[in-house]
Amino acid sequence: MNNASLKRFAQSARRKLMDQVRAKMQYVLTSDSAELREKAKQIIELKKELSFTTRDQLVERVAYTWFNRLAALRFMDANDYQPIGILVVSPAEGTILPQALNEAKQGNIPAEWKVDNQKINDLLDRRIPSSNPQNEVYRELLIAACNHLHSLFPFLFESIDDYTELLLPDDLTSDFSIVNDIVNGMSVEDCRQVEILGWLYQFYISEEKDRLINAKKKYMAHEIAPVTQLFTPHWIVRYMVDNTLGQLWKEMHTNSRLTDHLEFYIKPENENLLPKRKAKSPEEISFFDTCCGSGHILTYAFDLYYKIYEEEGYNPSEIPALIISKNLYGADIDDRAAQLAGFALMMKGRQYHRRFLKKPV
Repeated sequence: MNNASLKRFAQSARRKLMDQVRAKMQYVLTSDSAELREKAKQIIELKKELSFTTRDQLVERVAYTWFNRLAALRFMDANDYQPIGILVVSPAEGTILPQALNEAKQGNIPAEWKVDNQKINDLLDRRIPSSNPQNEVYRELLIAACNHLHSLFPFLFESIDDYTELLLPDDLTSDFSIVNDIVNGMSVEDCRQVEILGWLYQFYISEEKDRLINAKKKYMAHEIAPVTQLFTPHWIVRYMVDNTLGQLWKEMHTNSRLTDHLEFYIKPENENLLPKRKAKSPEEISFFDTCCGSGHILTYAFDLYYKIYEEEGYNPSEIPALIISKNLYGADIDDRAAQLAGFALMMKGRQYHRRFLKKPV
């Protein structure tokens, strides 16, 4: 994984998204048009939200919401994890535009995406005046794809019918769009590792974190999360989990071969001094990360649990859902990081079972 490249991409994406969201907010709040009059409810919600927070804080929140969603969509595209089989932000091989847009131009719009098909066709056939019909169509498709994923990932893809949709950047299809940046910034190779999501979050907030630390001041409540975020190196994660979950399982099942293959497991010098634990099934053992961040520790614990369930002879297709519903728990003061943790665990489930996303956990 090219961390230097990912850092440049994440920092640049943050600056671009914040600039575009801020410009869109200014336009929405100061302009009058037929299109905006149709969005009157969303504009009222936006103004109401601004009565509780500052414009800068809202810009930061909306920008990151879209970064999170676009990064998640790119990760699923790159790994062929999209549940309906169409790439949402990535182009198909040999093409330039997102596959979802190219499919729509050919009349192929998934029934699961709740869009106005007549409007889509009218835009593409120029029966509706538009300076950039392809961009408008793709905007509709992107929002529909996000709403469709709400049933699978409600913590990340909230139903988009508020000011978050209103503040989505205008340019989504040009070479300079944030969508194109996401595709180029997250290579297919880097997306093979679910840890990319955690690294991207750390890099995304790094400039703001440095600014807050250098300010040497008392932090506001909304500043505590970014200034205290740390990304745990993978070898430390493995050391911690191997010698807690791995050790616990070994104490309960002395004949287990699990720890024989754990690189960072430290075998006790005198195993006779270990506590005598009552054997439990994997479903009875909980793993709780009290400050889970983006889920780096939890995703490795997922791998270890999978080996444990395998050792006990469970059906491989049932294991991922059992791990998520029975074993893994996490908490964090940063909602944005916790969203990524939940998404990362669902991606681990899909990694181990091809049809995992067909039946939401």
